Amino acid sequence: MSTMRSVVADTVGEPSEVLHLEARPVPEPGPGQVRIRVGAVPVHASDLHTIRGRYGFTPEFPTVPGIESVGVIDELGSGTDGLTVGQRVITVGVRGTWQEYVVADVERVLPVPVGMSDSTAAQVLSNPLTAVILTSDELDVRPGEWLLQTAAGSIVGRSVIQLGVHAGFKTLNVVRRRSAVEDILALGGTAVICTEDEDLRERVAGIAGHDGVSKAIDCVGGQVGADVSRALAPHGELIVYGALSTHRQTDPDKLAIPIFARSLIYETKIVRGFWLLRWFTETRRDRMTATIDRTLRLVDSGALRVPEGRPIPVERFGEAVDLAEAPAHGSKPLLIFDRGRSAGGVDESS
Repeated sequence: MSTMRSVVADTVGEPSEVLHLEARPVPEPGPGQVRIRVGAVPVHASDLHTIRGRYGFTPEFPTVPGIESVGVIDELGSGTDGLTVGQRVITVGVRGTWQEYVVADVERVLPVPVGMSDSTAAQVLSNPLTAVILTSDELDVRPGEWLLQTAAGSIVGRSVIQLGVHAGFKTLNVVRRRSAVEDILALGGTAVICTEDEDLRERVAGIAGHDGVSKAIDCVGGQVGADVSRALAPHGELIVYGALSTHRQTDPDKLAIPIFARSLIYETKIVRGFWLLRWFTETRRDRMTATIDRTLRLVDSGALRVPEGRPIPVERFGEAVDLAEAPAHGSKPLLIFDRGRSAGGVDESS
């Protein structure tokens, strides 16, 4: 029986302590499934929180992490019309991708646009897609409207800024460090608030004027999330899609946003959550397909640019894990399984 390299966590715990490389049997596709020889997978902070038991789902252990991948179909199950061996594809909402081969249902794979690099394709269905969903499907931010966002320097944040430039809405971008301000403005952000030395609510009022801001997204939580909710105009809506300020917090009771009740009640505001994995499982297929297609077109056209990832051979997965949570690490670490290719290489065979 042939085997493959898999990165496996045997138990819940700190990734650096519980992850190891393991030889596992190569899986066989069943009816309506394809087997994919994986080329590249991103290492996300959420993958590491899943291993720690601090994410939105807890897998059965031992487990193979990973929620995205790009690769090449190498075997077809029965009833897989329309797909071919050798075709380059992205997996959609398939878990357990940190291994050389994955099996996926046909409705969970998408052809990669010709000319798109593995690095871009491997990352497109997490952060760029999140930005598209939040600004269009969830909040329907219109040309000329303000969108207030925290962690503007993150990959989602940068994608939101680019979408604002493309679609004509204005972004009010919150960052922690003064050194990040110039970069955000150069990318096309309309205005920036730096919490290092500025009062968030005062600055929102000063920038957005009398009508204020009625739409916001937050992935920081804690006091920053609370300040954003208070800064919104009456009837404003805040979508919380992450909690960066609490990622190192191990006490569940501290994973909080201290919402100011008077502001929420008397100004009839809405605060709600968004989680991409739930979107993948609960969204109607036609709507999901349309949103993913729109995201791929935006990336393919250059309107939405995905930063080039940093390829790391799977044998050095520990480096990728460290890099995924390093402060201001820049490039997204990508585990590479094919010894003969780099993640940036473009395969025109699709």
